[in-house]
Amino acid sequence: MATKKFRTNAKCGGCSAKIGAALEQNGVPAGGWSLDLAAPEKWLTVDSELAPEAIVRIVTEAGFKAEEVR
Repeated sequence: MATKKFRTNAKCGGCSAKIGAALEQNGVPAGGWSLDLAAPEKWLTVDSELAPEAIVRIVTEAGFKAEEVR
């Protein structure tokens, strides 16, 4: 599986829970993502075969912004 990293606008544990639930509903296992709320960039790391564009769409549909970091 490929690991992808995104900058987000998540702010709290509730945001993390919403993003995680959306990712998990789209096939990312519970252990296949993490969100670092302590970092200023609020890094979302996803270990999945989903395309980066699909992950951005999922996060956006959950109500947040995500920008892939290459």
